[in-house]
Amino acid sequence: MKEVINLIGPAVKIVDSPIPEPNDDQVLIKVVVSGSNPKDWKVPEYAAAAGSSLPMFEAVKNGVNQGDDIAGIVEKVGANVVEFKPGDRVAAFHEMCVPHGSYAEYAIAWSHTTFHLPKTTSFEEAATLPLAALTAAVSLYGHLELPAPWTPTETPTPFVIYGASTAVGSFAIKLARNSNIHPIIAIAGKGASYVQGLLDPSKGDTVVDYRRGVAATIQTIRDNLQKSGHSSARHALDTIASEDSAEVVRNSVAEGGKVDFVLPNELDVSPAVKTITSVGSVHNQPGFGTHENYEDLGLVFSRYFTRALQKGTFSAHPYEVRPRGLEGVEDALKDLKAGKASAVKYVFRIADTPGLA
Repeated sequence: MKEVINLIGPAVKIVDSPIPEPNDDQVLIKVVVSGSNPKDWKVPEYAAAAGSSLPMFEAVKNGVNQGDDIAGIVEKVGANVVEFKPGDRVAAFHEMCVPHGSYAEYAIAWSHTTFHLPKTTSFEEAATLPLAALTAAVSLYGHLELPAPWTPTETPTPFVIYGASTAVGSFAIKLARNSNIHPIIAIAGKGASYVQGLLDPSKGDTVVDYRRGVAATIQTIRDNLQKSGHSSARHALDTIASEDSAEVVRNSVAEGGKVDFVLPNELDVSPAVKTITSVGSVHNQPGFGTHENYEDLGLVFSRYFTRALQKGTFSAHPYEVRPRGLEGVEDALKDLKAGKASAVKYVFRIADTPGLA
């Protein structure tokens, strides 16, 4: 089969590899569409940096298929797998930084982070979901400890999301709404109009444009919180992890409140409590200075995604199909690195790869 090996740059090489075999708890999937994530170019850079010590980074210094968002058809299942069979339409989150990722004709996923697709969900839509949606789930329900969608709160719960137009940010909004978390203060820039459509203004939700500057952003957040009867929030998610974003959330969250990041950083948000989500925790992978096991959370939310997609209470992220399948991965990752993607996920139809039968 053909597959991509991701290298620093971002650069890729397309190689011929044997079709992998699933172990007893895994699923082999014929990939129809692969998604992409910023980590696909960032991890090779982190791995090459002096002092990079995370085991997952050490393992990729010579290059590995970094694709983690799988959408396709089950080809084969391991001996212990009972929920899936060949021919099933599925999406899956591939274990990060290990071989057999989604930039390939066939990919391997653990069965607990594989989920069925309703007929109404396309493979292109499905490829936007796994990594980002599970990241949002670990952040909201593992670290921020918000009420789950199946036990929605009846108490007003202000929630600040910086980077709301990113895939993780927008999935966090969708999950929060299903948990009846309001008011949602969503901070965005170019993607503000997209984010506005995800919110419920009748419950105090609003978009704040960070391009007005840090001081103006902080003041606007405070003004909107006060309109809904709150002086501050106790929960915030920062998907950007910059000096500016940290300053904004630090000044929006009460002392002892929680701020969760989804990128490694040394930023100070005191007197709030800081956590960092690594979605690899759903595969029991070591995180950023911690080793948390959220395998069960990954299982439960993977099953939840199927039901919520079916009911129409959860939806995919906007996407752009990049040309030339696997041959288009390098250019797409360069565009991701250059910041050209706003409120959109790049996806790749494997059959569009030149030369594939």
